[in-house]
Amino acid sequence: MKRVGIVGASGFAGLETLRMCALHPELEVVVATGDSMAGTRAAELYPSLEAAFPNLVFAEYDLDALDGLDVVFLAMPHGSSQAVVPELMDRVGVICDLAADFRLHDADLYPRWYGEAHKAPELLDQFAYGIPELFRDPLIGATKIATPGCYPTAAALALAPLVRSGMIQTTGVVVDASSGVSGAGRTLKANTQFCTVDEDITAYGLLDHRHTPEMEQATGAQVLFTPHLVPTNRGILATCYARPQGDVTTESLLDVLATAYRSDPFLVVRPTSPSTKATLGTNCCHLTARYDERTDWVVVLAAIDNLVKGTAGQAVQCVNLALGFPETLGLPLIAAYP
Repeated sequence: MKRVGIVGASGFAGLETLRMCALHPELEVVVATGDSMAGTRAAELYPSLEAAFPNLVFAEYDLDALDGLDVVFLAMPHGSSQAVVPELMDRVGVICDLAADFRLHDADLYPRWYGEAHKAPELLDQFAYGIPELFRDPLIGATKIATPGCYPTAAALALAPLVRSGMIQTTGVVVDASSGVSGAGRTLKANTQFCTVDEDITAYGLLDHRHTPEMEQATGAQVLFTPHLVPTNRGILATCYARPQGDVTTESLLDVLATAYRSDPFLVVRPTSPSTKATLGTNCCHLTARYDERTDWVVVLAAIDNLVKGTAGQAVQCVNLALGFPETLGLPLIAAYP
C-alpha cells in the first residue's frame, strides 16, 4: 500500500479525492488536512464518508506529518500550492496538485489570467501536465503532476486530436461549456447559493476566464471560451466549434477521434450526443462530432464529471502512471444511473 496525504481534503475536490482513494486497492489515506474544518470528523461534514473513513478527522496543515509519504494530493485554492510545493518536494514521493498553480508552462501568463505573478516560476517545467490520453509519456514515473482544470480537460479531449491531425483550423475556435455548481467549490458564495442558481442559467468569465490559456496550451489552438453555470450538482458539457481544414465529414471526424482514443479505456466516442448523467461519478469522457456542410463548421461535444475526470479521478489516473500501477486501477467506469 502507498501512504497518501490529502491537503485541503475538506473541500469538494478533496472529498472526491478521498472517495477515489477509498476505491483504490493500493492507496491508503493517512493524513487529511482541512484547516477550516480542523478537528472535525470527516464523516460529520460528509456523511457519505462514514463507511470508508469512520475515524478520519481533518487536521491542520503540518509539513512534518506529510514527511515520507508516497503521494500527496494538494486540493487547495489557486495560489496556495506555490508556497507549499517548494518545502514539500524533497520530502514526499509524488506531488499531485489539483489547483492551477503549475499547469501553465509560461510564467508570464499568471499575472494576466490569475492576477498575480507566480511565486515559484523555476518549478513550472518540472511538472507533468495531467491529461494521460494526450500527454501520457511525461506522467510515467513523474514526481510532480499538475492536474488540469475541468473545463480544459473537456475541451482538450474534444479538440486536440483534430488539431493534431490537421482537420480543423487553429484560429477562431469557440468553446461553449456548461458546468454544475460543484465546480465553484464548497465555500458558499452569493452567486452559487440555491436561491441564485435554481431555475437559472448564467454565463460568466466573459472573454477573461482563467482556464482560457490552459485550453490553448492543451489544444494547440486559439480559443474563445464562454462558461455557463447550470443548476445541476456536477458535470460538464462542452460544445466546441471550429472551421474545417481540408476534406472533412462527420464520419472522418468520428474516425479520427475513435482512432486517437482506441487504447484509452476512459474515452468513449459515439455517434450520439453525450450527456453529463452518462458520466456521473466516473472517470470517463464521452465524445461525438459533426460536420455541418451548410455552415462549414465542425462541432465537437464532450461530457465529463467535473469532479472525477475533471479533477480527482484524473489526478488518481496520473498517480497510477507515476507509480507504475495499471492506469485504470481503482477508477470507476460506469455511471450511477438513473
